[in-house]
Amino acid sequence: MKIARVHFYVKDATVWRDWFVRRLGFQAVAKRECSSTRTEVVTSGSIVFQLSSPLLPASPVAVFLQKHPEGVADLAFYVEDIAAVLTRAVSQGAQILQPLQEQPQGQGSLKWATISAWGCLSHTLIEAQEQGDPGVEGTRGEILPAHLLTCSPAQSPVYFTNIDHVVLNVAAGDLERAIAWYENVLGFQPQQDFKIQTERSALRSRVMFHPISRVQLPINEPVGANSQIQEFLDINRGAGVQHIALQAIDLVQAIASLRRRGVAFLEVPPDYYTQLQKRHRLPLTPSQLQQIAQQQILVDWQEDGATANGETPPLLLQTFTKPIFSQPTFFFELIERRVGSVRGETKLAQGFGEGNFRALFEAIEREQMQRGSLRST
Repeated sequence: MKIARVHFYVKDATVWRDWFVRRLGFQAVAKRECSSTRTEVVTSGSIVFQLSSPLLPASPVAVFLQKHPEGVADLAFYVEDIAAVLTRAVSQGAQILQPLQEQPQGQGSLKWATISAWGCLSHTLIEAQEQGDPGVEGTRGEILPAHLLTCSPAQSPVYFTNIDHVVLNVAAGDLERAIAWYENVLGFQPQQDFKIQTERSALRSRVMFHPISRVQLPINEPVGANSQIQEFLDINRGAGVQHIALQAIDLVQAIASLRRRGVAFLEVPPDYYTQLQKRHRLPLTPSQLQQIAQQQILVDWQEDGATANGETPPLLLQTFTKPIFSQPTFFFELIERRVGSVRGETKLAQGFGEGNFRALFEAIEREQMQRGSLRST
């Protein structure tokens, strides 16, 4: 159970291919054009993004864009037993959007199908003997291995290695149903439960976690009409993927480079770092804190994880782009999970930056107020 690829539906796949290459340092690795749709594939580390745009009104991408703004249309997963997953999906009310298909692959076969999920989102399920080449959809809906397509890799530093998590927004009252669906159909398990509230808005969030692959899928629902989740649902015209977290090797250096490349980020007020210095056992040197503050990166750690013997707790660094499309819906979270030493054990930072939630929400609220979609109190 792994994320195979993320499929974006956009107005111009070529423009967005260039954006991912020039702004985020991805590589353009494949392209395909059929009678109604143009598709570009970009990668970074194990991340595979498929970008499709319409050539004719009959394109499924054109139909999607008539109902929704640009964004994530499909999240594809590798699964071990696709027939069993399809049976469970149908029993839980999912529609089969593309029936089970199969084609030879090496000594075995490649099987795939697509099911409906929430709002505008679907899930393509892929059962393959060899994972790592999720391919793209061909002219007749078949999956074409990416390595067989026209490739034009660009030389570029790799800033991001894998998808850390994908965040899904659902309508008010749908959170429990969505939790049950992902648990019963895809084998996710409920993990952390949050209710996040500021003076102006609130949301409920539940982190779904796959016990085998460790894929993480937080699901949010709005609390109140002012919620930033409700704004997303209104503009997106239904449930959908709000953001994807990309894991970085060195977030400080990556953000510095991305700023030079023209990527726009949410602003963090200077007093955030003043308050950060007051937290118990700050595990950063003055020089490290200065670099992090200069790039406006949020920092979190478990304060009870630090010890007095020179050990440092694992650090979670994160920042957020502004919405990348013309409508304020989808954005990227950029994250680094640093290893720490606690009680003689080496550990990797876990969680989602719970200590940063308020700072993040206030940053998003400032953007909402600038757009006039959130009333100042």
